[in-house]
Amino acid sequence: MANLYVKAVPPADLNRNTDWFMYPGVWTTYILILFFSWLVLTAFGCSPGMAWTVVNLSHFIVTYHFFHWKKGTPFADDQGMYNQLTWWEQIDNGKQLTRNRKFLTVVPVVLYLIASHTTDYQQPMLFFNTIAVTVLVVAKFPNMHKVRIFGINGDP
Repeated sequence: MANLYVKAVPPADLNRNTDWFMYPGVWTTYILILFFSWLVLTAFGCSPGMAWTVVNLSHFIVTYHFFHWKKGTPFADDQGMYNQLTWWEQIDNGKQLTRNRKFLTVVPVVLYLIASHTTDYQQPMLFFNTIAVTVLVVAKFPNMHKVRIFGINGDP
């Protein structure tokens, strides 16, 4: 008699801008995109080390822009609820240190290690790779949640 009601668990994320990252296979697809980007660059004559550096820097530019710079969502049905938040701040409803966030933090570090090792830690590639990984990892720290350094990209 105690179990008359079904205990429904609300969905983990109702935000259409970030819920796609919960689908099975997204992590694998993410890694495959990076690998095939490297493969295409090496097929067009780029050395493996330089190709990994280009993939790392391209990954830095794209993910920083779309994950840590752009705010809001492309959907109108949220009625502006996420207009002041970046994609990184929206993912997992703002909960810190989730599996998705850890995965997205490890990827730039692994790319950095691969790119640095395959270029034999030579300058200037090491410098650019180090700047890219530092900026991406610092932007992902839990202490940086909703922080706008010097008011850059802050709310009007």
